[in-house]
Amino acid sequence: PGVPESIAKNTITVPYNDLESMKLVFQEFGEDIAGVIVEPVAGNMGVVPPVKGFLEGLRELTETHGALLIFDEVMTGFRVGYNCAQGYFRVTPDLTCLGKVIGGGLPVGAYGGKAEIMEKIAPSGPIYQAGTLSGNPLAMTAGLETLKQLTPESYKEFSRKADRLEKGISEAAEKNGIPCTFNRAGSMIGFFFTNEPVINYDTAKQSDLGLFAEYYKGMADEGVFLPPSQFEGLFLSTAHTDDDIEHTIQAAERVFERISRSR
Repeated sequence: PGVPESIAKNTITVPYNDLESMKLVFQEFGEDIAGVIVEPVAGNMGVVPPVKGFLEGLRELTETHGALLIFDEVMTGFRVGYNCAQGYFRVTPDLTCLGKVIGGGLPVGAYGGKAEIMEKIAPSGPIYQAGTLSGNPLAMTAGLETLKQLTPESYKEFSRKADRLEKGISEAAEKNGIPCTFNRAGSMIGFFFTNEPVINYDTAKQSDLGLFAEYYKGMADEGVFLPPSQFEGLFLSTAHTDDDIEHTIQAAERVFERISRSR
């Protein structure tokens, strides 16, 4: 809904992490494909990292057929690593788009890519682009300060705290017979109420949504406010302390105990 038919008919949707389907699409449409747009870590079905070889396979396919590889790093930008997901997974796209994470949460976005592509943008090229907030001083200042705060040590802390959060919640869930699966990429965490691996939207949909609703309400009662959907991820920040992590784990233990007793 809301997508004009003229645009939809020129768009091919392929399941995430399904390289074989991508190969079939390129076999059928080949040189007509202008580009492949993908989240290097899916963030709108929960957090779902790429399976081994998926991003590398996309890079090879697009290069072979003369298509652009475009990374949507609105969610992954600076969350999985200082060089974003493309540095984390060592796959370089042709174009990248980033969101408000580059402004420390202020409303700002950016896109960039290889010189031969960006040189086509005005004023150096014929493709016009402009915006009333382009280069907004407040957002740019916040963005520069964000980059100063994100040190190599901060990413080690993200990993350590994410490890502790995953271990603590997983143990609490297992103790109370609650099915759960964790996905991780840097400071991005996906937590699904299922025992099966989650590698795409179809497998994410197998999660117990009723159980999530109970968990969400229970955690809110404990003073821990989560995204209100099973299909949204958790993001750690430099503001999260060890006390925050322990409080979250202890809250989850109490909530799981109450859920287990009620079943």
